[in-house]
Amino acid sequence: MLALLKTIREVIAHWWSEFTLQTRLMAAATLVVSLLMSGLTFWAVNTIQQDAHLNDTRFGRDLGQLLAANVAPLIAEQSLSEVAQYSERFYVGTTSVRYMLYADEAGKIFFGIPFSDSEVQTSLTIERRMQLPADWADNPELTMVRQHMTPDGVVTDVFVPLTHQGKYLGVLAIGINPNPTVVTSSNLTRDVTIAVFVSIWVMVILGAVFNALTITKPIKELLVGVKNIAAGNFKQRIDLPLGGELGELISSFNEMAEKLESYEEQNIEELTAEKAKLETLVSTIADGAVLLDTHLHVILVNPTARRIFAWDGIDIVGENVLHYLPSSVSMELTRPLYQMASGNGYKEGAEFRITLSQPTNRTVRILLTNVLDQYRESIKGIAMTVQDITREVELNEAKSNFISNVSHELRTPLQCIKSFIETLHEFGEDLTEEQQREFLEAANNETDRLTRLVNDVLDLSRLESSCRIYHFEAVEIGLPIEQTLRTYQLNARDKGIELAHEIEPDLPSVLGHYDLLLQVFANLVGNALKFTEAGGRVVIRAYSVQQESEASHTQNQVVRIEVADTGIGIAPEDQQAIFDRFFRVENRVHTLEGTGLGLSIVRNIIEKHHTKINLVSEVGIGTTFWFDLAVFQQKISAAQSHSVVEAEGLARRG
Repeated sequence: MLALLKTIREVIAHWWSEFTLQTRLMAAATLVVSLLMSGLTFWAVNTIQQDAHLNDTRFGRDLGQLLAANVAPLIAEQSLSEVAQYSERFYVGTTSVRYMLYADEAGKIFFGIPFSDSEVQTSLTIERRMQLPADWADNPELTMVRQHMTPDGVVTDVFVPLTHQGKYLGVLAIGINPNPTVVTSSNLTRDVTIAVFVSIWVMVILGAVFNALTITKPIKELLVGVKNIAAGNFKQRIDLPLGGELGELISSFNEMAEKLESYEEQNIEELTAEKAKLETLVSTIADGAVLLDTHLHVILVNPTARRIFAWDGIDIVGENVLHYLPSSVSMELTRPLYQMASGNGYKEGAEFRITLSQPTNRTVRILLTNVLDQYRESIKGIAMTVQDITREVELNEAKSNFISNVSHELRTPLQCIKSFIETLHEFGEDLTEEQQREFLEAANNETDRLTRLVNDVLDLSRLESSCRIYHFEAVEIGLPIEQTLRTYQLNARDKGIELAHEIEPDLPSVLGHYDLLLQVFANLVGNALKFTEAGGRVVIRAYSVQQESEASHTQNQVVRIEVADTGIGIAPEDQQAIFDRFFRVENRVHTLEGTGLGLSIVRNIIEKHHTKINLVSEVGIGTTFWFDLAVFQQKISAAQSHSVVEAEGLARRG
């Protein structure tokens, strides 16, 4: 039973939801009006019935008093037969009288119409005694009226005291039937009201059903069809057998849908191709791209932006971008983004440079640009371009540091030279010949130092040039080693340092550049002699080793070069920065001088040979620099053996 009621309630709720708000309001208004009119009608019927009951009461009281006045003398004389005859005539002549009962002073009924002694003896509904109020005898002038319901309607009971010459003889009870005309009229009015109420609601329900079938349903079908068309479903059709204006509207809709479908089929390939081009362009550009709507919700984001902001694996489309940006970016962009979205500022766009700490330290440039409608009047969104300028910032910082270091290194010898020359110019006559020679020698040394610095800067600049061409050929590694030893042998002997070499016999030729390798040996041996005390030893070793190829996992023969010394060594914290420009160990120990470019030049030359420079060092023990060179192959391609065009960062290992 509960399930049935639930089902009926759901059906009614679904049926009611099919109607529009206007239809619901009309139904509610009809219900209120019909209930109001029905209430007024029932009130009028009730008023008429009350008036009829009041008239019946008055009529019964008057009739009872009249009858009591006529029969009281007869009862006083004990002429009961005459009382019966008179009452019979009165009962027959008055159709509205239902019954007549006579009782004595004690309430005992002694005569009644219609009434018989046998009926009194056998009746279960009529009592032989009339129960009257206890104070009835004290008020013999009082007439009592009451009403009771019977199957034939309401009956008015009138109790009239019987008195004669001031003596109380008993009571007369008369029952008065209701006025048949009034009863018939009231019933008719009630039935008509109910019929009108039911008819109104039958018409309302039929009208609602007719409206749902002929108007509401087609309009809803059209609404669904329009939404599907707006969503791009041009195959939408409406098939309802209707005529008239609705039928014409449905026919026009279907015709429009057919034309749109045809247009879509003709242009879908072109649109798809253009969309694919744009998506490919956005996804492959080096800069990050994020497109926002006016509520700052993400519409599009490319892989570069996901990588920069660590959004990989996060479905950010449709979300507020400020909730997902790094805190430093969100703090910087919150106000400008809201101002741009509302059109209150940054109409020409804005640019911000922000440092990110997560996931890695990097610097980004963020460009905000308004996306306008076709009339360039209202803002439709915001385009955010994110450029990773970490490398640019590092290069600018390195450039600034390089210029600062070069300026400082150039200024120091120039000031010394200027000071010596000014002294000779102003006080030359007062100086001895030995002093003049000493000043000139110092100026000459500073000039040599300045020349070495300029040459090192030029060498480093040439090595770091992205378009420098070097010719690689077969080099017998022993030749540049022996030339380096001859160059520095005298210097080593003056410092009391042993300078030696250990070259494996029958070493194969290596693929390299003779002059560049000679410069590597010169810088490494020069540094070794500089940081080795008297009695120490500097040695150059060359020997062949088997090295596994990272690409093919095969064993290749290479020649390993080592330059080892027994000098002061390099602290672990300095070993990573030793190859940086203008970094000098003497900056830590404050004992020796140099340009700080030698090892940076060495690293660049070794990288030009497609290998890398390594070092092993321990403070107080010594330092060993080593690198590997590829063995020259007779059948090597011309592009590899004769000409190599170097590009920045090409084939750097390690």
